[in-house]
Amino acid sequence: MASWTHAAAKRLWLPALLAGGLALFLLLGGRHVLSWQTIALHYGALTAATEANLPMAAAVFLGIYIIAVAFSLPIALPLTLTGGALFGWLAVGLVMVGATVGAMVVFIAARTAFADLARERAGPFLSRLEGGFSRNAFSYLLALRLIPAAPFWVVNIVPALTRMSPGSFVLATFIGMVPGTTVFVSVGRGFDHILGSGSVPDLQVLSSPAILWPLVALGLLALLPVAWQWVRARRKETS
Repeated sequence: MASWTHAAAKRLWLPALLAGGLALFLLLGGRHVLSWQTIALHYGALTAATEANLPMAAAVFLGIYIIAVAFSLPIALPLTLTGGALFGWLAVGLVMVGATVGAMVVFIAARTAFADLARERAGPFLSRLEGGFSRNAFSYLLALRLIPAAPFWVVNIVPALTRMSPGSFVLATFIGMVPGTTVFVSVGRGFDHILGSGSVPDLQVLSSPAILWPLVALGLLALLPVAWQWVRARRKETS
C-alpha cells in the first residue's frame, strides 16, 4: 500500500501542481490583475523598469510566460501583446522560447500522468486521432499551431496522447508559432502609445481578416502532406 501511494504521488505531483496553479490563479483574481485596465494603469512603470534593466525585465517576462503556458493560464495573448509593446521585436524570441518550454512541461505531464485516463475517456476518437498523428505528426501539429482555432493548451495535450516524439513536438511547436507570434507582437508594438496614454487598446483588430486569413492559409499549407498521404492511401485501396 505504501509503495503504491509513493508511486502514485511520484506520478501525479506534476499534473496536480499544474492544476493547482490554475485554480489558485482563478481564485486570486489573476485575470483582473493582468487585465488591460491594470496594464494601462501601470504601463509607465513597466516601461521605466524595462528601460532601466532590459536583461532583467526580459528574464522576468520569459519566466512569467513559461509559467502562464505551463499552468494553462488564460493570459498568453495579453502577455504577447504587452511584450510587443514593451520589448518590440525582442518579444518574438521571448514568446517563442517561453511558449515552447511551457508547452513541453504540459506535454510531459500529459504523457506521464494523464495518458491512461485520457485514453479511457477519449475512446475511438483518440484512436482515429492517433492514427493521423502517426502518419504525419509533424504536419498535423504544425497546422494546429499555425491556425489559431484550438486553445493552445489543448494542442499541448493531444499530441502527448499519441506516439508523437518530444523532439517533433518541440520543433513543430517552435516553427508553427513563428507567423502568429510575429503578427501579434507587431500588433502589440502598435499598442505602445495607446497604453502609454493610459488607454485600453481595441482588440477587435485581432479578429480582422488581414490577420486571421494568412494564418489559416499557412495552416492549410502545412496540411498538404497529410492530404497527399490520404489521397495515396485511397488510391491504393481502390486499385
